[in-house]
Amino acid sequence: MRKDRLLLAATLTVIFSADIYFILLPKLHRARHSCPCRHGNFSLSSHISSWTFIPLQDTTPSEADNVGSKLDRLFAHPLYNIQAPVLGPEERLLQVEQLMDYYRKKVSRWERHMKLYSEAAAASNITVVEHDVAFDPDASWLKFHLGISRYALYSRRDPAITQLLRDMQDMTVVNADYTQDEKALKGACDCSQVVKPSGHHLKLALKMQNFAKAMFKPMRQQRDEETPEDVFYFVDVQRHNAEIAAFHLDRILDFRRVPPVAGRWLNLTGEVLQVTRNDELRAVFFTSPANNTCFFAKCLYVCKTEYAVCGTPDLLEGSLSAYLPGLSIAPRISIPNPWIRSYSFTGREEWEMNPLYCDTIKQLYPYNSGNRLLNIIDMSIFDFLMGNMDRHHYEIFTKFGDDGFLLHLDNARGFGKHSQDEMSILAPLSQCCMIKRSTLLRLQLLAQTQFQLSDVMRESLQKDPLQPILTEPHLSALDRRLHKILRVVQRCVRRLGKDRVISSDFVKSTLKSEAKTESKKAR
Repeated sequence: MRKDRLLLAATLTVIFSADIYFILLPKLHRARHSCPCRHGNFSLSSHISSWTFIPLQDTTPSEADNVGSKLDRLFAHPLYNIQAPVLGPEERLLQVEQLMDYYRKKVSRWERHMKLYSEAAAASNITVVEHDVAFDPDASWLKFHLGISRYALYSRRDPAITQLLRDMQDMTVVNADYTQDEKALKGACDCSQVVKPSGHHLKLALKMQNFAKAMFKPMRQQRDEETPEDVFYFVDVQRHNAEIAAFHLDRILDFRRVPPVAGRWLNLTGEVLQVTRNDELRAVFFTSPANNTCFFAKCLYVCKTEYAVCGTPDLLEGSLSAYLPGLSIAPRISIPNPWIRSYSFTGREEWEMNPLYCDTIKQLYPYNSGNRLLNIIDMSIFDFLMGNMDRHHYEIFTKFGDDGFLLHLDNARGFGKHSQDEMSILAPLSQCCMIKRSTLLRLQLLAQTQFQLSDVMRESLQKDPLQPILTEPHLSALDRRLHKILRVVQRCVRRLGKDRVISSDFVKSTLKSEAKTESKKAR
């Protein structure tokens, strides 16, 4: 027995030594003399295997990693410099002449309506504040609309987005009105419903001096408040800071599927009450006992001030979300989420009871081919990081067909609970065991100390005028949830293998700006 043990030990020692000499040392030697980050253009395919399973524990950062902007270093990383395809007419949502002609007609129609309204208001002794308006073909919001492509709402380094975020913070408001979905509820607004209609969320459509349009959602909850445990997700309040944070998170994940959102202080008297042409909106304004200006949603059957929001005395903070192009020029369709939740106190959906639910979805159009199911999984990862359980529908642009990206709209019910991680939001990922390679690599990158998700989110949100947007517990929750996502992927890979779980969706990367690469011809 002793001889056998000695022989086994000697054999293992020889094998281990050979592995070190013939495998490990050559790899270390090659790594020492090569640095792919120094080259302007290279293929990521050779680095995929080493990226696929980055350990969840932190690596030791160098001194350089702790100096300067983590956000800038993140956006300079090769994973955020994937070579963009050359955009032809079919890849762009709108063409310049098409868009300009559309908005010139809208401006002309607006001017006629305002002239008629001013004459009627003067005859009725109604005072309406009028502002000089001018259509600017070079406005940032128009450039945003023209930059929408088959792949995202905006390119990674589009200067129009940065300018639009600044413009929304101080553009002059020339008109305020209810949003279209609230107008559609007129005559069917029953405030006794368990799930209140959208009107009680007090969304306003604001038109700006250069004809830009943005949706205003007022502050309904303080930053440090958590949604009570006994409150159902479908009656939770909508948070303006969640809309702001969702835009920044979406950009950091490199999805770019949330329209630009900026925080703003709005004067309820000067920028809503005195400029609105809607008599019903004007009628819901009142002065509180504390002498603050307030307004509430008007239901035809039950009108209550319990949902009112008030300024201090006139100023109210909220989020401004840039509008997408109108449906008449850029049609969109709304599609029920396959993992929709039950919007009742007792009901449960099939996916909540059937662990094999995804097998059925994979057989159904449009999830049986293309990227639609992978995009649903991207959306579930985005929602899980925010804690958003209210994703009942998603929208797509009809021009781009089945392979177009999903719009991540209406994120105001995110960031409600930082102390709870709702794992059921990840059901599309855990049940389907599929994920895009690019999504996985970026998640793994954001789990590292050098690019930690909470740090880059904190830095990004500091650019908003209403900062701090999220409290520290919410930022910490992002890191915790990110690691849980990676563990779900690891379990899937152990069970099915990485070839079945990880779907390739890019090949090349470049450190050059997209502004240069998009102008080059396709290779």
